[in-house]
Amino acid sequence: MEQRLVKHVDNLINRYPILLECRNDIICAYEVLEEAYKNDKKLLIAGNGGSAADSEHIAGELMKRFMIARPVNKEFADKLIGVDSVRGLELAHNLERGLMAIPLVAHEALSTAYINDVDGLGVFAQQLYGFGREGDVFLGISTSGNSKNVLSATVVARALSIKVIGLTGKNGGELARVADVAIKVPEEETYKIQELHLPVYHCLCMMLEDCFFGEGEA
Repeated sequence: MEQRLVKHVDNLINRYPILLECRNDIICAYEVLEEAYKNDKKLLIAGNGGSAADSEHIAGELMKRFMIARPVNKEFADKLIGVDSVRGLELAHNLERGLMAIPLVAHEALSTAYINDVDGLGVFAQQLYGFGREGDVFLGISTSGNSKNVLSATVVARALSIKVIGLTGKNGGELARVADVAIKVPEEETYKIQELHLPVYHCLCMMLEDCFFGEGEA
């Protein structure tokens, strides 16, 4: 991996030395995500409570600029202007390239309909089955590693040949056992785990952005 990408992990550990033991897993998780995005695949994310908020946060960092400007390329800008010389010009200046990320916690009508009509614990699994395609990545966030609806989604992911990244706490739970890569931050209390999840996924987002939109973009 390029040093310009590894530096983000090293900066993370300088700020949060407790995460040193997660270094290799963070890099492995990044490599899974990079491979998916290089093959025009997407990330699907799910969690409960604070982890649901994290799911949407991650999508927000990936679908638009985080640290680096991401202007559309000239070819697409020209197409926009060709469609509408006024609005297209404005869009050509304002649109930003994204890395496709879908938070499975964000579709209230679908989620509540499935919970009410079918199965409360299968809501993420249903969405993953609908949105997911072979080669995508599922990021399951669970402080315990035992969230039943997240684990159900991992079954669908594996059946669809979707790689699973687990973001969890020290004990890892079942999620760590079934994931292709598990980042187990070294805390046991829920709020302390959540406090470390944020800098970890910010680091992953910075690495991806640097790879695809930085000076040596893919």
